[in-house]
Amino acid sequence: MKLLSTSLDKWAISFSMLCVLHCLAVPLLLILVPSMSVLPLENEAFHIGMVIAVIPTSLFALTLGCKKHKRKDLLAYGLVGLSLLVIALAFGESHLGELGEKTLTVIGALIIAAAHLRNFSLCQKADACKCGKALVH
Repeated sequence: MKLLSTSLDKWAISFSMLCVLHCLAVPLLLILVPSMSVLPLENEAFHIGMVIAVIPTSLFALTLGCKKHKRKDLLAYGLVGLSLLVIALAFGESHLGELGEKTLTVIGALIIAAAHLRNFSLCQKADACKCGKALVH
């Protein structure tokens, strides 16, 4: 279970950072390399796919972490980040504008990544702690 929790945290952090990279780097790449505009980098399918990947991964990893280290606030932070991603996806550029959508997505992804980094750290400490384990002779 320890390996699963650690792996899920790492995957969720990677997904979140991929979202941030996509939101911030794609517009810059399109300016610097105009021929990239023929690639489908800006379509909603990417956003939908990332949210579909991030939600279950984050919920499962943070829930496993909560059971181990008893810090429910990390699950709450993760839920705030996930909510921002869903709001950005649901309302999109048509209601929030391009800047609003990107801002919500980046903030949500950073909150999720921060929650997973803290979750990962606390799970590592909980695994290393001998205080709750009985000594076996």
